[in-house]
Amino acid sequence: MYHFNYVPSKQLSPIKKDLISIMNSVQNFVCHDFTFQFEFVGSIQQEMVTQDIKSNIGFDFDVDIQVNDKGIFSAKEIKNKIRTALDKVAPDFGYSHAEDSTRVLTIKMKDRINARILHSCDFAVVKCYTDASGRECQKYIRFHKKQKTYAWEEQTKGYYLLSEKSQWMKDHGYWNEMRKLYLEKKNNNNNPHKHSRSIYAETVHEICQKYRITKGIK
Repeated sequence: MYHFNYVPSKQLSPIKKDLISIMNSVQNFVCHDFTFQFEFVGSIQQEMVTQDIKSNIGFDFDVDIQVNDKGIFSAKEIKNKIRTALDKVAPDFGYSHAEDSTRVLTIKMKDRINARILHSCDFAVVKCYTDASGRECQKYIRFHKKQKTYAWEEQTKGYYLLSEKSQWMKDHGYWNEMRKLYLEKKNNNNNPHKHSRSIYAETVHEICQKYRITKGIK
């Protein structure tokens, strides 16, 4: 069992500023191949970043890298170019080289003397588009570890309702209940590979299901 609590905004601000600087430098490194915008998402967007001061896990940020690509590069090439750029920049700010997992690239700020992770940042490489019906959609680059392949994959249906459901909870007085459940889930999570953005989405959907908001927001 963990002991997560919410991290004050004043503690996050200077770290967020450094991450923005890192992203700006990465943009400069890859600009001759493609461009991208980036956005802080998940827990930091909702002011719900957590930390367990009794563990060596630290807290994490989530960033979407929204790629503007004309189809010249494969999913593997895009992710590798971003990873290479991160590896050139992030160490100058004290971060580790990027680790590649199924959905994200992760850089970590480590306290090597005390064998602790102070904080980390997960970068998901995504592409936003509008489908034939006019609906805003998003794909992300998924790393299939067993096959060692990369592919653009559509976000799940639950992803598209996440922001609407979050707003619905705020409007109807369930937001504090969601924040409490989110901490409980973080504190009882036994999967070290389960990222905060996944736990956040799971919590939102669980609260909405509890109140029978399962087929859209009215």
